[in-house]
Amino acid sequence: MFLSFFPKPKLFFLSFALWALVCVLGWYLAVQDLGSTLSLGSLFGVHFPDALAQDADQAAKMAFASAQEFAVDVWLYQYMLVCYALFIGAWVAYGGQKWAKWSVIGSGLIVFITWFQVQVSVMINEWYGSFYDLIQKALSAPNSITLTQFYSQLSTFAIIALVAITVSVLNNFFVSHYVFRWRTAMNDYYTSKWQQVRQIEGASQRIQEDTMRFANIVESLGVRFLDSIMTLLAFLPVLWGLSSYVTTLPFIGEVPQALVFVAILWAIIGTTLLAVAGIRLPGLEFKNQRVEAAYRKELVYGEDFEDRAEPAKLAELFANVRKNYFRLYFNYLYFNVVRYGYLQAGVLVPLIALGPSIVAGAFTLGIMQRISNAFGQVESSFQFLVNSWTTIVELLSIHKRLKAFEAAINDQPLPSVDQEFLAKQEENS
Repeated sequence: MFLSFFPKPKLFFLSFALWALVCVLGWYLAVQDLGSTLSLGSLFGVHFPDALAQDADQAAKMAFASAQEFAVDVWLYQYMLVCYALFIGAWVAYGGQKWAKWSVIGSGLIVFITWFQVQVSVMINEWYGSFYDLIQKALSAPNSITLTQFYSQLSTFAIIALVAITVSVLNNFFVSHYVFRWRTAMNDYYTSKWQQVRQIEGASQRIQEDTMRFANIVESLGVRFLDSIMTLLAFLPVLWGLSSYVTTLPFIGEVPQALVFVAILWAIIGTTLLAVAGIRLPGLEFKNQRVEAAYRKELVYGEDFEDRAEPAKLAELFANVRKNYFRLYFNYLYFNVVRYGYLQAGVLVPLIALGPSIVAGAFTLGIMQRISNAFGQVESSFQFLVNSWTTIVELLSIHKRLKAFEAAINDQPLPSVDQEFLAKQEENS
């Protein structure tokens, strides 16, 4: 699954994680402070006027601050491009594998674009604060803002949204091609080993259908996982800073960085509950695919041989399908009770946490919007397992089936379920 597409997969992913850690630590410990002198952004002097400026002096100060922020942003992009170029260049040169350009360069590009999309979300979160503060000012003091200021804020959002939509569409197009190349690599690898794997139950299905499903799930689940990590890295500092407005939690009292504490605690509770409730699902999904494959295979044999696919045999095989599905439905019943109950309760968690601060009038409407949005982003990132559990279960079951191919190719013992199936085949023959 991975060896066919990535050069030395274990080393590749381990080196990526370590390199990312080194780059992130390097940025916060030393490199970030060099932006004032090395950033190309300082050459352009770009600034963005703030609609809430009271006078010319305040507008000038805000413009200067925005120019400094722009220079820091450009410096971050410079730094990231250098980090990516070093990592990708080293692996393209060292990997020496057929699909290295797609797997290495493509992976780097997807990570970079995902990070950029998250940064756009951070910009939108900042826009929410300015916009709702502007609305609050207008509603509390009629005619205190101009129509130009109002439409200027809307045009800012329109520009950010246009960039976000364009990048998202192009990224989805590229990811689809990337994942199909991965499926092609798996297909080429498995078909080249056909003589070693043809005796495995449902071999044709595993090569055709399971690789297709694996690619489709990786396309959706992998991108969501990457987005969750990037969102967490981007919004956790934002939520950390906004926690200064919320120092007291109901039933608990004063807690340092209260919003971060609540987000982490609630995510841990949800992940634990879902893991316990859904612990049996991967095995049941795997058995479900096995009984479906056995039923399908008998039908296929019946197309060519008159003595196969007899009604009694088909009834027996379909009874196994029915039994496994009913068992699966029952397990999903209590799993979904826990899952949906937890997600609905999560709607109230940030409002409960903000209750004392709202009553005390500790922040403006704009700050509240920024807190709610940032909390939602961080909470959603922490709850990746909760929101994706059913898809992860399906992926685990497909992974189990494809591992049987790799066991046969590497002359290793087959998984127990496949050994049982082969033993039954021998008995029937």
